[in-house]
Amino acid sequence: MKLKVGLLGGGSWGTTVASLTAKNSPTKMWARNAETVAEINKFHRNEKYLPGAKLTESLKATTSIQEAISDADVIVMGVPAQSFRHVLEDAKPYIRPWVPIVSLSKGLERGTKMRMTQIIETIMPGHPAGVLSGPNLAREILAGQAAASVIAMVDNTIAVALQKVFRSGLFRVYTNDDVVGCELGGALKNVIAIAAGMGDGAKAGDNTRSAIITRGLAELTRLGVAMGGQPQTFAGLAGMGDLVATCISSLSRNRHVGFQLGQGKTLTEIIEAMNMVAEGVKTVEVVMELANEYNVEMPITTEVYNVIHEGNTVKDAFRGLLRKASGSEADPG
Repeated sequence: MKLKVGLLGGGSWGTTVASLTAKNSPTKMWARNAETVAEINKFHRNEKYLPGAKLTESLKATTSIQEAISDADVIVMGVPAQSFRHVLEDAKPYIRPWVPIVSLSKGLERGTKMRMTQIIETIMPGHPAGVLSGPNLAREILAGQAAASVIAMVDNTIAVALQKVFRSGLFRVYTNDDVVGCELGGALKNVIAIAAGMGDGAKAGDNTRSAIITRGLAELTRLGVAMGGQPQTFAGLAGMGDLVATCISSLSRNRHVGFQLGQGKTLTEIIEAMNMVAEGVKTVEVVMELANEYNVEMPITTEVYNVIHEGNTVKDAFRGLLRKASGSEADPG
């Protein structure tokens, strides 16, 4: 018997995952925009977020959360981190008991500093909570290019069952029981990607980009392990894999924000010109709070925060990093 999938969210990644699961399982997705829903149902496209991409024809879309999830055997949350709680609360009355809930969001909630699975556990206690994470650029996956991801659940039996729902063609899905590590890797790398983009926008060069990625990985690993993640997770697809893809790809939203900042544009100008959410912009504030709470030094994150929230320039950020003394590579900083 095939599991029925209910997916909430009509953005680029949510639509892509819905198109993937529709190849394996009956899938209904919810989107707020009635025009998007009509376009998916009639033309099998979502031109606003995925121009030119053809979606799986069996995928059905609706503007009704109840219709999308009331008979679902698995719920997939494909909404931005700051909307996650509100959408899940709206969905709560229609979710059947014990149904697993999987997050696609790569962010942390402002105010509470919660991961998305923590929000699930708070609002829907008793429901297995997990995350799908990895180096997954939506347009490449819909174009049929090879990619890999991780489905992280505490219960491996559930993870293996869901693995069959998400994997499709050249999209490989691995299992992992480190929900904390996989979730943090996805959220924290967005901040480092902004830094990498800043360097690229300022024409800092490949050496600079490599240094930011490498030291950024060390930085996010320190905080991730302090918060309960397993060290090896940050060397895997949900850590290093996702970090590299997000830092180097022109399709990366967070790198795009950094790149534009590096070119001298203001954050307001950049955000107004985008129709998608760059999670790192809002997550960086939470990451700084967590770094202080866990007493973890995060110099790259600090400089990104100062550019986004304190009015510093990209030149100020690189001066700040260069002023910091360098010791052993094993040391923070």
